[in-house]
Amino acid sequence: MKNALDFTGKVVLVTGGGGGIGRGIAEAFDRCGAQVVVAEIDPVRADATRSALGKTSRVAVTDVRDSAAVDALLHEVASSYGRLDVLVNNVGDFLGIVKPLEEYADADFDALFAVNLRQVFQVTRSSLPLMKQTGSGGSVISVSSIEAFRGIPMNVVYSAFKAGITGFTKSLALELGPSGIRVNAIAPETTESEQVKPSAWIPEQYQEHIARWLPLGRFGTPADAAGCALFLASELAGWITGTTIHLDGGALAAGGWYRTPQGGWTNVPVINGNGMRF
Repeated sequence: MKNALDFTGKVVLVTGGGGGIGRGIAEAFDRCGAQVVVAEIDPVRADATRSALGKTSRVAVTDVRDSAAVDALLHEVASSYGRLDVLVNNVGDFLGIVKPLEEYADADFDALFAVNLRQVFQVTRSSLPLMKQTGSGGSVISVSSIEAFRGIPMNVVYSAFKAGITGFTKSLALELGPSGIRVNAIAPETTESEQVKPSAWIPEQYQEHIARWLPLGRFGTPADAAGCALFLASELAGWITGTTIHLDGGALAAGGWYRTPQGGWTNVPVINGNGMRF
């Protein structure tokens, strides 16, 4: 177990690896010796990520919602590396759609499905033949959300698709167990990154409350997610499959309980409004 986080000789595919959680995960695997393939839709982020990774890793400008593009990418992975050991399904987005369900258009349903669940099916389907051919087991890790495990108003469709990752993870783990391929998920609470800055959503007068709103006193970081992904892909997690790790600083455990300025506990907000800038 001493070198459990040494991924030398392993090939890792990370979708949406050009920013935020995906970038953190891609860089972590790269530092641990893996040959990392990043699928990133944004050319600017792709260029920046390409410069940050080692010479044996590569970044492809790819829209994972396009099944033909995904198939082409996996063909390139097979041709260039001849193996695939780890798949990280990181892509997901609420697309800025925040409104009551009755105001959703069919196009909203389709867009949210495509980016949060359908592409997970597509990328995994295309990856499995090469992963099975590799013959040394493997690890499929999907990035879900805390919103799959608690209610969230005005984002019900996004939440429903993230909850779908739970069923996908459990069921696929059963299918792939005989092949030695483990399937797990990570469900982060809101994570600070270049693209998402939850602390900036909090007005100045409420900044002091952040340390009390989350049991561990802060929002997450891409490094937190990267550590979780490294663990799940490593032999340290060799008997873990079909499960989701709640990467949330204790938010679900708190269940709506907050520390008061006096050090006590309450499940009633002690602020005016919703505590955010919107």
